[in-house]
Amino acid sequence: MPSDWTFLSNYGHVLVALARDPDARMRDVAEQVGITERAVQQIVADLVEEGYVEKVKLGRRNQYRLADNMNFRHRLETEVRIEDFLTLMTGRVTSGRW
Repeated sequence: MPSDWTFLSNYGHVLVALARDPDARMRDVAEQVGITERAVQQIVADLVEEGYVEKVKLGRRNQYRLADNMNFRHRLETEVRIEDFLTLMTGRVTSGRW
């Protein structure tokens, strides 16, 4: 019986997708993560509200800048920096986004 669970939540997946492509449309992120566009919009709104993502309007499009100087929120992971996680997941150093 196959299981479809993953180690990351949809929040983690959205963060990785935006780190890989800061100019991505919500539709594209939704397709990559495997959730609805509305769910991505809500996750991005939450990440913006908590300071993990900055949404910058560029013409008719948005660009997403990640606050890589912050740490994970859960008490088991508070020592893990977003920058280190995104470097691991994308293979690129993300320092200096903000």
